[in-house]
Amino acid sequence: MPIDPYILLLLGTVGLAALFPARGTASDVASGASTAAIAFLFFLYGARLSTREAMDGLKHWRLHVTVLACTFVVFPLLGLAARGLVPVLLTDPLYQGLLFLTLVPSTIQSSIAFTSMARGNVPAAICAGSFSSLVGIVITPLLAAAVLGGSGGGFSADSVVKIVLQLLVPFVAGQLLRRWIGGFVTRHKKVLGLVDRGSILLVVYTAFSAGMVQGIWHQVSAIRLGGLLAVEAVLLAVMLLLTWYGAKALRFDREDRIAIQFAGSKKSLAAGLPMASVLFGAHASLAVLPLMLFHQMQLMVCAVIAKRRARDAEAREAEGAAPGPVTASVPAAESRTAVGTGTRSG
Repeated sequence: MPIDPYILLLLGTVGLAALFPARGTASDVASGASTAAIAFLFFLYGARLSTREAMDGLKHWRLHVTVLACTFVVFPLLGLAARGLVPVLLTDPLYQGLLFLTLVPSTIQSSIAFTSMARGNVPAAICAGSFSSLVGIVITPLLAAAVLGGSGGGFSADSVVKIVLQLLVPFVAGQLLRRWIGGFVTRHKKVLGLVDRGSILLVVYTAFSAGMVQGIWHQVSAIRLGGLLAVEAVLLAVMLLLTWYGAKALRFDREDRIAIQFAGSKKSLAAGLPMASVLFGAHASLAVLPLMLFHQMQLMVCAVIAKRRARDAEAREAEGAAPGPVTASVPAAESRTAVGTGTRSG
């Protein structure tokens, strides 16, 4: 399974920060540019996200409530349960990053892509991803205040002010201006997509530079990274099983179960990295590491699952299209009448 090229860029940015971290005046410039980039990112999110489409999809409210419950209830509860792994498998900073990962909203693009590949309910995946992102702008900081604040995460009133100014205000501004700039954003989505990704790379460089200057990375060993990967693999496996069999227990059909599984088990790197930079400040480098690793893991695993679901769908279609046995002794006219009035299978 190939590695996501963007993950390679992120890793290259981390390497650049390790070799040439921003210091002094360069650090101040990078920090200011990162702050502006985060605000611009969330302005674009607001300009892109169609609130009407997200709200129109609420007619399928059971599916959306299920996805939101997986994203903002089940995931955080599993994150809190992982507290017992400190200090056996995880250091406290890595656990804070893992806990933050469980609070991040779902993705839009990969949820849609995998749902489509697996022959699932694509419109539901679009609405579920959009609605999760919309809700996450508010819910993720609130959950961070409640969970990280009570877990030694250093969450403060200053963080709330930063969230409002850097995330909520630009997002609301984008939503308000969407009526006038939405067409421009749609027509130039490729160029603006590059701006998105470049902004995130700047955020990562700034965060990891601060970590290098402060010596935070000396706290992480290969054994701890291995422990983190193992914990994340279990977390992803549990969520994939819960979303699939939980949706089945709730009597969703196969297409809806696919949408729930892929939207309910994902975490957004694009939304999570800027949020972590705001919430964790100079300690963001370790906080975003679990999210970066989980992002690549979820892409690799879900690609395999989506292909398997697609093969299952093709096999069922082939079975449904297969002709039934023909009895030679039945006259042709009688056979045609039977075909015209018979009951369809399926």
